[in-house]
Amino acid sequence: MTKAWYELDSRPTGARYWAAVVRKQPSAILVGIQLFAIVLLPWVESENWGRAVITSLSLFAVTFGIWVVRSTPALTWLALLIGFPAFVLEVWSVVDRSNVPVTFAAHLLLAIFYMYVAYGLVAYMFADTWVTKDELFAVGAAFTVLLFGFTYLFVAIQTLEPGSFDGHTGVGQKSFLELLYFSAANLTSVGLSDVTAIEPHARAATIIEQLGGVLYVAMVISRLVALTVSRARH
Repeated sequence: MTKAWYELDSRPTGARYWAAVVRKQPSAILVGIQLFAIVLLPWVESENWGRAVITSLSLFAVTFGIWVVRSTPALTWLALLIGFPAFVLEVWSVVDRSNVPVTFAAHLLLAIFYMYVAYGLVAYMFADTWVTKDELFAVGAAFTVLLFGFTYLFVAIQTLEPGSFDGHTGVGQKSFLELLYFSAANLTSVGLSDVTAIEPHARAATIIEQLGGVLYVAMVISRLVALTVSRARH
């Protein structure tokens, strides 16, 4: 019988090691992708080609997100059904920036896809009572996926209803990074943001994100902490 990589007498090295890490801890890789995108955004967003870079990162995150969901109870075909059209429309919106319906549909589908991946990760964490290292990484992965999901939702809202958000620069179209910052402030319940939702649809989405952030901590993180402590005692 073939042994798993962590049961071998000698640990694999190089490409074999990283391939094993991706197989055993896909949630950690997804967290890394999301954090890399956040760090990269300030450098590329103001450039003419910045949107293309962000779109490419979206493609990579979408592709890897589908792969992660495949190992969870969520249905892979449904993730593909949402993710692939979302990327196609996102590329279209980059080529034809004046096409409001396409831009709205692209960001709305991306929001739905990211939230569906987050659902898959939460279902993965709740599937059993045994806490693995990858499930601990899944806590962060699901949180960052929700962060981007609500950001895309906010972008979709301001596409249809310009002026939905206010900030230190005044009412107007906010950049993706500004809305990502606003999303992080609400999801973490910190509330320290210079961006404010001022229109009804934007405020409704903000309320849902604030409640989602509180429930995530109360239900998901507390459960994993309790299971980890229980395992340590036994």
